[in-house]
Amino acid sequence: MDEKTKERIAKHPCYSEDAHHHYARLHVAVAPACNIQCNYCNRKYDCANESRPGVVSELLTPEEAAHKALVIAGKIPQMTVVGIAGPGDPLANPEKTFRTFELIAQQAPDIKLCLSTNGLMLPEYVDRIKQLNIDHVTITINMVDPEIGVKIYPWVHYNRKRYRGIEGVKILHEKQMEGLQALKEADILCKVNSVMIPGINDEHLVEVNKVIRSKGAFLHNIMPLISAPEHGTHFGLTGQRGPTPKELKAVQDDCSGNMKMMRHCRQCRADAVGLLGEDRSQEFTKDKFLEITPEYDLAKRQEVHAGIEKFQQEIKAAKEKAKADKKIANSPKILVAVATKGSGLVNQHFGHAKEFQIYEVDGNEARFVSHRKIDHFCQSGYGEEGTLEKIIEAIADCKAVLVSKIGESPKEKLQAVGIQTVESYDVIEKVALEFYQQWNKQ
Repeated sequence: MDEKTKERIAKHPCYSEDAHHHYARLHVAVAPACNIQCNYCNRKYDCANESRPGVVSELLTPEEAAHKALVIAGKIPQMTVVGIAGPGDPLANPEKTFRTFELIAQQAPDIKLCLSTNGLMLPEYVDRIKQLNIDHVTITINMVDPEIGVKIYPWVHYNRKRYRGIEGVKILHEKQMEGLQALKEADILCKVNSVMIPGINDEHLVEVNKVIRSKGAFLHNIMPLISAPEHGTHFGLTGQRGPTPKELKAVQDDCSGNMKMMRHCRQCRADAVGLLGEDRSQEFTKDKFLEITPEYDLAKRQEVHAGIEKFQQEIKAAKEKAKADKKIANSPKILVAVATKGSGLVNQHFGHAKEFQIYEVDGNEARFVSHRKIDHFCQSGYGEEGTLEKIIEAIADCKAVLVSKIGESPKEKLQAVGIQTVESYDVIEKVALEFYQQWNKQ
């Protein structure tokens, strides 16, 4: 990667795995309408306890969204990105989308702007996107074969007409490819999201990866299908399962040799606030943020960012120091689970974790590969036994769990099933590699 590209992604938590430990994002829900139907999607409102794409608690006008961005830029100075990802499609709501970006760009020039789209209308708006200095665009591309696409998309609404079946899917595919090529020509970084649907497009995603790479996509994010029946989606109601973590990782690994893969995606709500892996949207509901006078201070934000950059350099130096002096050939790979609140550190109590970051470790390096959501263990005694069983099930393929602290009872139960516990407060890679050395000796 050239230095210019590194600089462009350095503070974008979605485009940089390193940045996601330190920088936050804001999604503003200004785009309610959508122009396609996906069998995995159900746009829901007022679902404060549900975290998945298309879900919001309330819609905003462009003016409200800009006000919210300025408020949060002051309250959370490590917030570097404002994105529009729904709850519908931003480019099916172009006036609201672009007006929002105009207002934010005028008042907060240091904030990066990005949008996520299904790509249907992308070719028509690439020039406008470039004009507004929207430097990051995500397209959801689940197929490059319309015969597979008909199992995912029931209809497409284009030029005031609804197309059903393969006719609509062919239009969508054509526009996605045109849009991807146009982004490349406009020098706009493009991330492609693909939803992995077992039995439908799982084996096909290698071909998707090959095509998008050839057309200039910067990053590929293969995400697991979310299909619980209570979400009310077609796939959820018809029993279509999502992939297991092992199946997801296998497909990601198959594609990773060809282009950069995103493995830290949290499949965020359309009104998400904060670091990836956390959602502070309920702290900034409309009735709250509209009462707050923005305290956007560019100098203060730059000072915070300079501190983050200094800390990142310290983390990078610690990672390099932890690496083996000589490459070890054919060292076996293992997985470890990490409880972390961010910053690239093992810094969270086992009982407070709502997810574990999964690292693949061998004798040479520790590499982030995924995250797994869980119910946190400490619930004042209520349901803890059942919760621990689910946590153990979620990390059963890991050799260890790295935490800042853990109680004796869960520690004993984890060790009983062969999962070691490591208590530390240090750089993740350093702790993981030190554990690996001990494990390898054993």
